Amino acid sequence: MSETSAHSATIEVENLTKRYPGSSGPSVDNVSMEIKAGETVVLVGPSGCGKSTTLKMINRLIEPSGGRIRIGGEDVTDMDPVRLRRRIGYAIQSSGLFPHMTVAQNIALVPRMTGWPAGRIKARVAEMLDLVGLDPGEFHDRYPRQLSGGQQQRVGVARALAADPPVLLMDEPFGAVDPVTREHLQDELIRLQRELHKTIVFVTHDFDEAIKLGDRIAVLRERSHIAQFDTPEAILTHPADDFVSGFVGAGAALKRLNLTRVRNVEITDRPTVTVGDPLQEVFNKLRSSRTNEILLLDKRRRPYRWLRRGDLMRARGSLARAGTPVSGTVTRDATLRDALEAVLTDHAGRVAVTGWRGEYEGVVDMETLMHSVRELLHADRLEAVRGRHEVEAARTERERDEEVEAEGVRA
Repeated sequence: MSETSAHSATIEVENLTKRYPGSSGPSVDNVSMEIKAGETVVLVGPSGCGKSTTLKMINRLIEPSGGRIRIGGEDVTDMDPVRLRRRIGYAIQSSGLFPHMTVAQNIALVPRMTGWPAGRIKARVAEMLDLVGLDPGEFHDRYPRQLSGGQQQRVGVARALAADPPVLLMDEPFGAVDPVTREHLQDELIRLQRELHKTIVFVTHDFDEAIKLGDRIAVLRERSHIAQFDTPEAILTHPADDFVSGFVGAGAALKRLNLTRVRNVEITDRPTVTVGDPLQEVFNKLRSSRTNEILLLDKRRRPYRWLRRGDLMRARGSLARAGTPVSGTVTRDATLRDALEAVLTDHAGRVAVTGWRGEYEGVVDMETLMHSVRELLHADRLEAVRGRHEVEAARTERERDEEVEAEGVRA
């Protein structure tokens, strides 16, 4: 019996095939895999390998030519496709929001079609906006054109989750936003998944994104043939063949920084003050601090500016323009690679860590990050030495067997 719950469901794909009329061969050829309830599985592969086609056959936006699909143990291959799609969340690149509908109307779409009462829908819209980090009072009545790309993607995810589906399909949902926004959206998805425990199938061509998001990764060849289906760490350390190695690329040790979260390393504190605090109080706090800088927070406790003593001397009664603006932050769900890139971009040896609403929670510094890098490189060297010893032992044993065989022939 397949595992299922109110939050998630297993997905079983058996011999799934898609042939288009007039094509010389199938676009997707005989794919089988099982995705566990509550698991995030990422399909990654070169352009044209059939990963999006495979995804869309799960909710039958593309009808399979052959094979079976079971969700929570139920064969959905012959189910009414419209009814099936209302039970599966779906998020795509560029959000796919309806431009003539408000944010609230977009999110309410599936609950309304499935017959939820108005009061429940209204409460769910507010809950979903809050869940993805958007203020319901501010965004409820806006139209998609009034949102940034990152905000649109958040609304797209909120809409996909609105009817509380056990399965969420995501087809390169963050591919059309800038790199910084993309990192924050990835962190947001990790946080949401930790809270909601959905079964997520995620398509990307970006292997670093796959490492960051996936509990397991399916590396696909042409026609969605599975080259390797394993955990990110297993694929990084033991790629199945040259094709997978090529996808992993150089610098596997550094890529493994995507496997460790900021929440898993030491987060230190820095003295903070808030916009509006008296200058003398700021001076006193900085004077009593062991560091030579202090972090200015805005009225919502979000990192705003880094201040040094010289900045305070030039402040002339106001902190609002003093010091250096905070150029970037990371969340506890960010990877160490995200944090390292933020530290190197800022050139100051540290980056502020924030909660999911942007509030200050601490700092990660370069020393902590470099310690993690050194540990990964050391582990890789030990693995390489162990591998050489195993190869040498196998060669010695083979030579010994050959000598024994030769002695037998001479006798």
